[in-house]
Amino acid sequence: MNGYVPEGYQLVWNDEFSSGSELNPNDWKHEIKPSGWVNNELQNYVNGEYNGKRVTEIKDGMLHITAFEDNNKVYSARVYAHSEQGWLYGYFESRIKLPKGKGTWPAFWMMPSNNDYTTNPWPKCGEIDILEEVGVCPNTVVSCIHCQAHNHCNHTQIGESKDIKTAETEFHVYGCEWTADALKFYVDGELLMSYENDGQNNPDTWPFNKPFFIILNLAWGGCWGGMQGVDESALPVTMEVDYVRVYQKV
Repeated sequence: MNGYVPEGYQLVWNDEFSSGSELNPNDWKHEIKPSGWVNNELQNYVNGEYNGKRVTEIKDGMLHITAFEDNNKVYSARVYAHSEQGWLYGYFESRIKLPKGKGTWPAFWMMPSNNDYTTNPWPKCGEIDILEEVGVCPNTVVSCIHCQAHNHCNHTQIGESKDIKTAETEFHVYGCEWTADALKFYVDGELLMSYENDGQNNPDTWPFNKPFFIILNLAWGGCWGGMQGVDESALPVTMEVDYVRVYQKV
């Protein structure tokens, strides 16, 4: 499947996962957090591997993010691209094949760089979800935004979903064009949804005026991924990422 790059944009950063076996530490870092850290998720996020088994690995020109069970605990990965500086506006795209299994919760999304969550907590800080899917609803991909005025805590989040029969068996391209005026989300080059800046300079509705960074992760269980329980027999499960690309206006 092909992506969609808006006219007038040029490539400013990318990772094609074409060399080596591990993520480049100059571009990526792993989050390290125990189960229950967010959203009642069950996985433990570790730095690349646990007990000799990789949660992130580059092979066959792809990034493999794998969740597996070891001694009755689940281990997985959540990785950040250029989390300290991020990017302000641009077109962000990745080609991904999603994992299968009741309990999976893969995502390609963005959060603000260097955010102080004490003074600017979620959802006030903003969140851009380019792609999410849960295994309990297989092949239904979701894009959405969160901010103070629109978030899932008060059931006012703004998002759209699309059924793709092959989301878990084939690669598809997920993208977001982010400008000062709007966020536009694409699946395989087709517009899925838009969220427009209301022009009121209100951070409760438009906190998207500062740099954000890219996140790839594979959660297990949690308030959404585990809403109907989890099937541990599905483990291990792998999210495959062909590339991540960032474009900005010339």
